[in-house]
Amino acid sequence: MVKNFVKKLQRTFLLAFKGLFFVALFAIFFGLFGLNERELWRASRTAAISMSTFAVAGVCFIKIYGGFAIGRKKSKEIAYSVMIAAFITDLITYFQISIMLINYEERAPLTQDVFTFAGVVILQVITIYLATYLGNYLYFRVNPPDTVVVVYGDKEGLVNFVSKINKYKKQYEIRTLCSIHDENLKQVIRDHQTVFLYSLPESDKDRLVEYCYKHRKNIYFTPNLADIVTKHSHHVLVDDVTVLESRVTGLTFEQSLIKRVCDIIVSALAILVSSPIMLLEALAIKLEDGGPVFFKQPRVTKDGQIFQVLKFRTMIVDADKNKKRLASQDDDRITKVGRVLRKLRIDELPQFINILKGEMSVVGPRPEQAEITEKYMEVLPEFRYRLKVKAGLTGLAQILGKYNTTPKDKLILDLMYIEQYSIWVDLRIMFQTVKVLFKSDSTEGVVGELPIDLEGHQAALEETEEIK
Repeated sequence: MVKNFVKKLQRTFLLAFKGLFFVALFAIFFGLFGLNERELWRASRTAAISMSTFAVAGVCFIKIYGGFAIGRKKSKEIAYSVMIAAFITDLITYFQISIMLINYEERAPLTQDVFTFAGVVILQVITIYLATYLGNYLYFRVNPPDTVVVVYGDKEGLVNFVSKINKYKKQYEIRTLCSIHDENLKQVIRDHQTVFLYSLPESDKDRLVEYCYKHRKNIYFTPNLADIVTKHSHHVLVDDVTVLESRVTGLTFEQSLIKRVCDIIVSALAILVSSPIMLLEALAIKLEDGGPVFFKQPRVTKDGQIFQVLKFRTMIVDADKNKKRLASQDDDRITKVGRVLRKLRIDELPQFINILKGEMSVVGPRPEQAEITEKYMEVLPEFRYRLKVKAGLTGLAQILGKYNTTPKDKLILDLMYIEQYSIWVDLRIMFQTVKVLFKSDSTEGVVGELPIDLEGHQAALEETEEIK
């Protein structure tokens, strides 16, 4: 009883802290702009509309970029996400105020308030960093990490899996690795707060999920296709019997139509806005070696159809003539201009042409080469389900995955996107792609050792020495 009361009290304080944080961002924006535009401090239509705009946009974009997730994410990740959300909110409100004030004055404050806007951004960045680190510090001072047991079936990849959990030491403290065949498994589970299930047969996983649910244990497990389909199924009543309905045909006609209209609008605007940049890219490529501007390659899209994907050429001419190999970061085939284009992530801008032509979508699984697709399907038969929708310029696997995310994990993310598709999911992924563009790819390797006592489970570490 006391424990539940303490948890409710903590949640109340956390909610109040988040509220004060948002009020601080609000006060910084209107406090500074109000110094020059006193209309914002009066009971006026301009103040009411602009404050409403800031409040609605702020809540929406903070939600889109993952929220002020104190206690659930690392401070740096939270701060980075909220800064982008705050900047977009500031920009929208800034333009809205500028347009409204033109009606009151004969000047456009847009050009005169740039320094005020910069001051707002700087103060908000400082506030976000302080609030984020203070919030996480206080949260983890009163909330120690959950004690964790990892229950595994197959040891392959176990070290990598555990190393990823160990990155969140403030949330999870791994105390035991326990085989599914351990005779004391149930007692071990009862002795821990959180259970991670790794590479278990479906029958064992279902049994342990039910057992953990019965004993009020937090459960984490990697999903398979059935889990993804079940999660996004629709509840239907057949008389008084509850059943789950799962779509097997991909997107509905209405969803496909709306998605196509959005693709046309977004790609047309993107081509229009980025055309000066693309012209400069084309000129730079041509001046460097006189070769072709575009790189074309057959890729697979919806229903296995083949199309020619467009990219600005970033490698020497005929780079794959003698030997096909994947490009690496220090590949000697990459040109000087190509290295800059890749670093700025603007070499794929021509794919908006593919989108406008209807060969791709803005959001969807990334297109693969036909031979690579066939090889993936041999190892991962579920890979064929990615072809239920058009290939995309960005997707869930691109915003949540990393450079070294395994093909299987990327496949799971792609299938999750397909099963939960909505226009709002697409919009959220588009906005989150902006965040990814300003982050360098993660290329970290696997941790070589685990800082825990395995108590008889040292065999789980046999593969560690093979990883350099």
